[in-house]
Amino acid sequence: MFSYNDLYEYLRKEKYSEQLQALPKDFVLQFSEYMVNTRKSFSNVSINELDEDFLKAKKQYENAMAIFKELMLRRKKKILNLVFIAAETGIMKRDFADMLSFERDMFERLVLTVDDADKSLNELLNGKPAETKNKMIIVKEDIEQFVDMSGEIIGPFKKGNLVNLDSKVAEILVSGGKAMFVDD
Repeated sequence: MFSYNDLYEYLRKEKYSEQLQALPKDFVLQFSEYMVNTRKSFSNVSINELDEDFLKAKKQYENAMAIFKELMLRRKKKILNLVFIAAETGIMKRDFADMLSFERDMFERLVLTVDDADKSLNELLNGKPAETKNKMIIVKEDIEQFVDMSGEIIGPFKKGNLVNLDSKVAEILVSGGKAMFVDD
């Protein structure tokens, strides 16, 4: 059975170690159940019955939430450090086993994002222009609302409007004679 002392101990270990600490795989579920039970212990008490036990239970509930938030923040910081290490060295398995499933997903996505940014930087350094996703156009004639490539409704646009659109949509409007690129 999960307790306040367990939570406090997890935070203490996380605080005083550089490595990500192992948590039970169902830690978040255990914490959630603990919080529901703790909340029940003081939510059924009427205002007239406020006593020391009620106040103690309520304070413990608030402290548990604060401890949980601090624990998650410390773990995120450690995971961010691991992302930088993985991006620079290519080694991704260190402390991987101690991550919770949602932390592992976050780690993998962040590593991919940092890798993509590094690739873009290298392309810029090697003289390849960065791919722009949007283009600025000037509308040459009124355009009614329409659906773009991602299914979103955009427009309407009036003649003379300066519009920043997805490059594919902008290309279609320019090739149709309804707009022109600003940099032309």
